Amino acid sequence: MARIRLFTLVLAGALLPAAARAEQAYLDNRSTPEALVASLYNAISRHEYARAYSYFSKPPAKDVDAYAKGFADTAEVKVLTGAAGSDGAAGSTYYNLPVAIEAVDSKGNSKVYAGCYTLRLADPQIQADKYDPLHIEKGSLKPAKGNLEEALPKECGDGPPPPAKDAMLDKAKSLFTTDYVGICDTSAMGPDATEPQSWEISFALASDKEGATPRKARLFQFACSSAAYNQSDVYYFVNDEGELRNLQFAAPELAVRYENDDSNGKVESVQIIGYTAEDQLMNSSYDPETQTISSTNKWRGAGDAASSGAWMFRNGTFTLVKYDVDASFDGEVDPKPVIDYQTGP
Repeated sequence: MARIRLFTLVLAGALLPAAARAEQAYLDNRSTPEALVASLYNAISRHEYARAYSYFSKPPAKDVDAYAKGFADTAEVKVLTGAAGSDGAAGSTYYNLPVAIEAVDSKGNSKVYAGCYTLRLADPQIQADKYDPLHIEKGSLKPAKGNLEEALPKECGDGPPPPAKDAMLDKAKSLFTTDYVGICDTSAMGPDATEPQSWEISFALASDKEGATPRKARLFQFACSSAAYNQSDVYYFVNDEGELRNLQFAAPELAVRYENDDSNGKVESVQIIGYTAEDQLMNSSYDPETQTISSTNKWRGAGDAASSGAWMFRNGTFTLVKYDVDASFDGEVDPKPVIDYQTGP
């Protein structure tokens, strides 16, 4: 079976709130065949036809105006891609990508199309005077029946069959791509940053009988963005019933009082004035031995002022068990606990 990737480019009410439906976030990514095809239909959904036109090596129409007329009644598009087969030839890599799309017109009517795209990347290391990025050589989509998953071709071309499918991993990647488009940027982190880390978690609920078969859950960690001294991460969690969701982490809202209201002065008090839910953690890691996610948010590069949290997995969910704060900008690392359910008496 093909490994599928869902790029939710249709902004329908069931997927996003009304406020987000006004315009899709800009997506222009040529790093993989899947990302390029997602960018193509993002451009079409945003009515940026010159950009869509530019993803092809050979003009898909006589000019941009003629190309745009073909989408005159297209309001938005949802695209689903499978696993790209690849083949090398004469300094280039060719990709055959299964694609299914659902095109929605201005009246809300939709049609499903499916087929294959062929893409080509000339070896970047041997390109000299003019760089030619990954581009679409050709694409052929025909009307199809059923939903996107039913319509998606299992494979394209005569290459080897796609690798074994990890449906939940692919679904987590698809959700991350959709949820954080325009928010997360891993371009400066290297090629490995796009692949999440994952762990299987064995556990038992408090209500489970002694000796019962352990339950299984999965945790995915995605790198989100990197600044001068903080890197943010996003987590997705699959519970023992196979339900996938974006993790939110409880965190205290703090009121810090400094002597003479000067943040460089002595800390007079640190008070918790409420709680928030965070979907991104700074400089985080997961320890499978203790089943704990830890995070440290540096308030400046020196790291002398920072906040750190620990969320322990117990009874099927991650719970905030410890939160330390060092609010003084004094050059010393001296965190104090404001929440501590982890340290024994």
